[in-house]
Amino acid sequence: MVILIASATLVSTLVGGLVALKLSDKLHLILGFSAGAVIGVAFFDLLPESMELGERYFAHSTVTGVVALGFLAYLILDRLVFLHAHAGTSAAASSRQIQLGILGAGSLSIHSFLDGMAIGLAFQVSAAIGMIVAVAVLVHDFSDGINTVGLILKNRGEKKRALHWLIVDAVAPVMGAASTLLFRLPEEALSIVLAVFSGFFLYIGASDLIPESHHAHPKLLTTLMTLLGAAVLYAAIHLANL
Repeated sequence: MVILIASATLVSTLVGGLVALKLSDKLHLILGFSAGAVIGVAFFDLLPESMELGERYFAHSTVTGVVALGFLAYLILDRLVFLHAHAGTSAAASSRQIQLGILGAGSLSIHSFLDGMAIGLAFQVSAAIGMIVAVAVLVHDFSDGINTVGLILKNRGEKKRALHWLIVDAVAPVMGAASTLLFRLPEEALSIVLAVFSGFFLYIGASDLIPESHHAHPKLLTTLMTLLGAAVLYAAIHLANL
């Protein structure tokens, strides 16, 4: 039952990503929506869940501190490991951008794996809680598909590479749900993991996707798409919890 429900997230992610691939000529609008969606995932989903899971183990200041560490860790990977420098050949710069796209898509895939784990662990508590979590994951995995494709295309990745990472991201929640049949992740550990990914996604949205979506494009429409992306995630998460 858990695997069957998790498999629905595979379809949701694929549909979102294929929409993004089909509309690649409107990439700035996709990136604007993705920026709002990524930031929405951090603020409306990952961070509240992290605080709720960790409230018996950590102070809120500890959780937010871990979010900041996640943000700064991603900044270091961005600036030092993958070197967003202008020096070097254009081929080298292109290679670094592709690596950044892979880093972002990989982070989203790991997040999707954790989404699947959340579904499996929720069903271990009760079927009702499991269904609530599954609906929330199902809806925002559509945005995850858009985000994964957007990150690859934005960083000079070709459509074939974007499709590859879309498949990885789509399969990840199914694998995550299946993994919960083998072991349990302690609440305090899951709380820290979610806080770290909150920091990751805040950096991706605020420091990467938003500036890129506004570059050389009408700012009003891309801003509206960013607000729409955040609103969709907010509505999906809150409707699922009614």
